[in-house]
Amino acid sequence: MKNVRPSFPTVTHDSPSKAYNGYTLFSPMGGTGVWLIDMRGQFVHHWEIDSEPAGHGVLLPNGNLLFGGSLADPPVPSVGPVGGRLIELDWEGNRVWEYEDPYMHHDFCRLPNGNTVILRWVRTPERIASRVKGGIPGTEKEGVIWADSFREITPEGNVVWDWLGYEHLDPERDAICPLCSRAEWTHANACFVLPGGDVLTSFLTLNTIAIVDKDKGGFKWRWGAGELGHQHDPTLLEDGCILVFDNGGHRPSSERFPYGMIGFSRVLEVNPKTNQIVWAFQEECPVNFNSSLVSGCQRLPNGNTLICEGSMGRFFEVTREKERVWEYVSPFYFKFVPPSVLDWSNAVFRAYRYGPDHPGLTDKILDPDRYELTLRERAAWKEKVVQDRMRRLGY
Repeated sequence: MKNVRPSFPTVTHDSPSKAYNGYTLFSPMGGTGVWLIDMRGQFVHHWEIDSEPAGHGVLLPNGNLLFGGSLADPPVPSVGPVGGRLIELDWEGNRVWEYEDPYMHHDFCRLPNGNTVILRWVRTPERIASRVKGGIPGTEKEGVIWADSFREITPEGNVVWDWLGYEHLDPERDAICPLCSRAEWTHANACFVLPGGDVLTSFLTLNTIAIVDKDKGGFKWRWGAGELGHQHDPTLLEDGCILVFDNGGHRPSSERFPYGMIGFSRVLEVNPKTNQIVWAFQEECPVNFNSSLVSGCQRLPNGNTLICEGSMGRFFEVTREKERVWEYVSPFYFKFVPPSVLDWSNAVFRAYRYGPDHPGLTDKILDPDRYELTLRERAAWKEKVVQDRMRRLGY
C-alpha cells in the first residue's frame, strides 16, 4: 500500500467567485465513514464509523454528526438504504447517542427540542393490502406489502408521535408504479420536518411528494403524479417553494416527455401554491445527467444549488442561470454485494454544503494536511466473478 496525495481530479470544475464557499459533507455508500471536504476537494475532517452506511450523515449545530447506519440482517430487504441504527458522534468521533430500530430506513430529522423523527416500515393490514392497486402482480414480500410510517422519539427513545401511512393513503388512488414491486406500497425516502412540525416527504413508487399534517394525519399538499419519476430529497425553501431531485425512473411517455422510458434526471423548484414549476435544471442532452436511484439537492445561501448525482458519486453546484461553478467526484469505489444493482460503484446517497459560519464548525480545526488517501492494488483474479469467467473459458 502507498499513501499519496490524490493526483486525480476529484474537483473537476471550480469558479471560486461564483461558487458558495464552504465544506461539503458526504458518506460513500460502500463504507469508510463520513468525510468533510473543502472547495478544493481536500479532506479536512473524517468520522470513522463501525457501521455500514444506510444513507447519509448530517452535521448538527453543536458540531456532532448524526449518521444513519445499517443493521447486519434487516427484516425488510429494500431497493435503497436499509437502516436500523442512528448514531450520534461528537467531533472527535466519540459516540454520544445511539438508537436502534430494525424497521428504520432512508432518512431522519433531528428537531430543535432534541427529539428525532425517523422514517420506518410498517406492515399494511391485509384488509387494506388486498385492495392496493398497481405494481407487478405476485411480488409481495412473503405475502406482505410494507407501508411507511413516521415516528418521533425522545433522546431516551420514548415514542411521542406515530404516523401510519396506510391509514391515510387510498388503495385505489395511490396505486404503485406498474413497473415496481408490490413489496412496498410507497417506498418513502425523505423525512424533512417543517417549522410547524408537519413532514415533507417523497413517496417514490407513487411519483409523489407530500406534506403530512402532523396534527390531523392527512395530507396538506400533494404533487408530482404525471410529472415526477421516482424522486428524492424534497426540501422547503425560504420563499415557500419546494426543491426536489426528480430521478426520472419509470417516467411514462407523454407529449412533454416523448422519450418514453429513456431515463434522465432533473432538479425542480415547485411553487406549492400554484403547483407550477418555477425553476428547473437538466442537461441540454438530458441523458448526460441521469441517476436512477438515491441522489439529492440543496439550495445554498447565495441562491446556487448543490446537486448530488448519487449513482455517479458526483456533486456539482449550479447558479440560478444553470452555470456549473463547482464539481467533485467521489474517489471511493466499493464492490457491492449482489443482488445490488451498483456492483463496483462510488455511489453517494446525499451531500450537504456547510458555510464557514455554520455553528457546528465554530473553532474546529479543518486541516487538509491531516489526511492522505491510501491506494491499494486490488487482486482482481480473486474476485469470484473473474474466477467464474476463467472457469467457463476452460482455465
